[in-house]
Amino acid sequence: MKLKLKTIALFFLVGITFPLLAQNKGKLFIIGGGDRPVYMMEKYIELAGGKDSRFIVIPMASSEPLESADYMVKELKELGCKNVDFIYCNKENADIKENLAKLDKVTGVYFCGGDQALLTAALLGTKVLDKIKDVYRNGGVVGGTSAGAAVMSKIMLTGNEWINKDTINLFTFIKRKNVETIEGFGFIQNAIIDQHFITRKRLNRLISVVLENPALPGIGIDEATAIIFNPDNTFEVFGENTVLIFDATEARDIMTDKNNNLSAADLKMHLLKSGDVFDLKSKKKIN
Repeated sequence: MKLKLKTIALFFLVGITFPLLAQNKGKLFIIGGGDRPVYMMEKYIELAGGKDSRFIVIPMASSEPLESADYMVKELKELGCKNVDFIYCNKENADIKENLAKLDKVTGVYFCGGDQALLTAALLGTKVLDKIKDVYRNGGVVGGTSAGAAVMSKIMLTGNEWINKDTINLFTFIKRKNVETIEGFGFIQNAIIDQHFITRKRLNRLISVVLENPALPGIGIDEATAIIFNPDNTFEVFGENTVLIFDATEARDIMTDKNNNLSAADLKMHLLKSGDVFDLKSKKKIN
């Protein structure tokens, strides 16, 4: 069964979102999880305006959010940041004045790791999230690691499967309607983010989602590695390992067989190292 209608609809969606993306003046600093080298966090701080800038940590993805917040606040302060705070909330109390005030004059926001669905449940539809997006639009930096990376795209992988209920052997096939996705924060509208990518062998799940959403390239970021996403829809790889991109925008014959296995011709792959720059408009490496 060919997935033509979804392809057409998604190309239209991407087309109308590019003007919105062009309005952003800020950067995204998206880390694939794992250890964070000191130089990586120093780069995040630099992009956010330096050690005298105001930073906010958002820990709700964690199963122990207060401990996660304390750890991240301490890490930033040990790197010399003087103005660091955190917002811990649920959807019901997110928009209290105290939380909104904490985002005043902030130029660096950081989403901690954990379960991305917990984070979206707490913040989607809130004024706090709107204000974080204002930070980004106005030239600030929004960063995140692991679950905090997954939330960056509009289509968000939850890490769950619909068909395969085996919690030990995850994502062992590439089938239609197996990978669960929900709404993410949408800082990136024209790609899908995955994390811990090479280390945890997550190729099957990202290929599945890309073939079901062929207008949107999939960006798999490995551990100890970040992408720095720029206002012009380019991003630079920064860190210790690599980033893998699957691009089905020009793929042919996207089909499923009688067993629901996905197939396609001309699915492109790019493997990028630190320092490489990729253009999401042209779908090409540009340096």
